[in-house]
Amino acid sequence: MRVKFRQPEFWNHASGEGSAPVLRALLSPLGWIYGYFTARRINTTTSLDVGVPVICVGNATVGGTGKTPVTAHILSILRSNKIKAHGLSRGYGGTERGPVIVRADHNAAQVGDEPLLLARSAPVWVAAGRDDGARAAASKGAQVIVMDDGHQNPLLQKTLSLLVVDAQMGFGNYHIIPAGPLRESAGSALSRSDAIVLMKPYADYKTSSKLLNEFGDLPVLEAYLAPRAPLPPGPLLAFAGIGRPQKFFDALTRAGADIVQTQSFPDHHNYNAQQIAELQGLAREYKAQLITTEKDFVRLPTNLRQFVAVWPVTAVFQNEILLDRLLTPIIDGVKKRTRS
Repeated sequence: MRVKFRQPEFWNHASGEGSAPVLRALLSPLGWIYGYFTARRINTTTSLDVGVPVICVGNATVGGTGKTPVTAHILSILRSNKIKAHGLSRGYGGTERGPVIVRADHNAAQVGDEPLLLARSAPVWVAAGRDDGARAAASKGAQVIVMDDGHQNPLLQKTLSLLVVDAQMGFGNYHIIPAGPLRESAGSALSRSDAIVLMKPYADYKTSSKLLNEFGDLPVLEAYLAPRAPLPPGPLLAFAGIGRPQKFFDALTRAGADIVQTQSFPDHHNYNAQQIAELQGLAREYKAQLITTEKDFVRLPTNLRQFVAVWPVTAVFQNEILLDRLLTPIIDGVKKRTRS
């Protein structure tokens, strides 16, 4: 499930000031119902084996963990090993139900923002039914399918399940939507995971021991998002419509940006010309340059992109050897089948 709205602040606090205990208590029964039906769907669905390995890059919480850069990184590794890897996405926010392969003439309104970004790394399929999308990919020669999101989607048999966890937010207040950010209980999500991708805000960030203990014996791959381009000079007015816009603003500040103002929008927000004009007017007041994320950039009206700077990022794994160990059996298996 993808939720298009601003995440409430109380989701980040398990106790104390800001945890909104009364509101959380009122919403918790709805979370129990949501969690029950999610677990029932997972436990009663017969998963499809499409005949090729499926790597799932998912999470336990709503939005903002960094799944798409991780998916792009894995696609690049597989393709550098001469594996015909295809991406698979729900295409949230797009009108296409698929299965359809992302083309150069597609836009975010049709296929969603994330597939457009992934299509720079490999062929990417958009399908409302992941099983339909996986069948289509396999029929067109995919040797490995890398699914962006879908940890709670039981339609496909998964060869490797990577759970991406935000090192700062963790599992939030440990409550299920709408009482908290979880799509299912943390324990349930962890039980179906083969490894954790711990997405840190920066390389030297120290993750709490409490969160690390949650992972038990699961392998933990520490990673962070690094910029692929320098910052524009001068004052910047930053805006974002992603799961957690503040992560983007904080990253800009750590990189030395002169941020004069920030504007947050709901996750996967589709910008219109009037909103961009208003942002331009605000930027002129500050004599600043507009800047946003890659995911937001592809959702801007095409004729207005020239007025907005984009700050692209890439996933950096601090222990590539561990990631290689997880991927090597899949790569070797594909190569063995190709030779036989």
